[in-house]
Amino acid sequence: MKVPLSGIVPPVVTPLLNRDSLDEEGFEKLVEHILAGGVHGLFVLGTTGEAPSLGYNVRSEVVSRACRQVNKRVPVLVGITDTVYSESVALAKKAADCGADAVVLAPPYYFSAGQPELIEYVQHMVEDLPLPLFLYNMPGCTKIHMDPETVRHLAQLDKVAGLKDSSGNMVYFHKCRELLKDNDDFRFLVGPEELLAESVLLGGHGGVCGGANMFPQLYVDLYNAAKSGDLATTRRLHQKVIEISNTVYRVGKHGSSFLKSVKTVLNLMGICNDFVSEPFHRFRTSERDIIQKLLDSLEV
Repeated sequence: MKVPLSGIVPPVVTPLLNRDSLDEEGFEKLVEHILAGGVHGLFVLGTTGEAPSLGYNVRSEVVSRACRQVNKRVPVLVGITDTVYSESVALAKKAADCGADAVVLAPPYYFSAGQPELIEYVQHMVEDLPLPLFLYNMPGCTKIHMDPETVRHLAQLDKVAGLKDSSGNMVYFHKCRELLKDNDDFRFLVGPEELLAESVLLGGHGGVCGGANMFPQLYVDLYNAAKSGDLATTRRLHQKVIEISNTVYRVGKHGSSFLKSVKTVLNLMGICNDFVSEPFHRFRTSERDIIQKLLDSLEV
């Protein structure tokens, strides 16, 4: 990336036809839909993209198709998180060959690493990576919290470009910001869209908002308002984001409901298929009907 990344970088949904096939037409329509909203980048193979549940062939196809279609209109970030070191490196090299701009790495899950082990792991990883790296703090999925001091230490590495924080913990955000206040190039991006306005107003650089798959311009407008200090517009648009969070994302009973809701909305909008990787499944008719009513009532 020629300049430090800021703005809205949606974690792109991975449209699927079945367990091991990409919805190619849907993926193309989704990328264009998101870009039309004025976003500042795309992040493929993240949590919202169901990356850990995708076969390596599908992951590779997503990277190549995304980079080819975007064609440098905005930066493309690629998630390379894996339990296997060599697989992360292989996907990073694939991303570089396809023209991606950076990679994103969360701690390897299953066996939990201590902070010294995590530091050493990233130090080794960056030596093998051909692209800049964004750290990804996602303790809800990885079981590992990337301590602020760990972030400070890793931020000193030349290839580490920033942090995507999905902890939902604003105290953590402030601690990291304070530790790196003298590093102007290090980027802070938040995952939970409910915290986008607050984080940008207080010095963050943008958000990786799942809702921007559905309504990209809403999140771009909110980011721009917060960045410019327009508090009235920020409050109004933030309320719309909270409304989506409190309605659309609350359909369903399980932790997978967010993914199901976003994919259902995209399907109802005629953009892509709503197949969800197992062990999850798409919403049934009853939930789809609720989503449709909510979609009809939302003023976005």
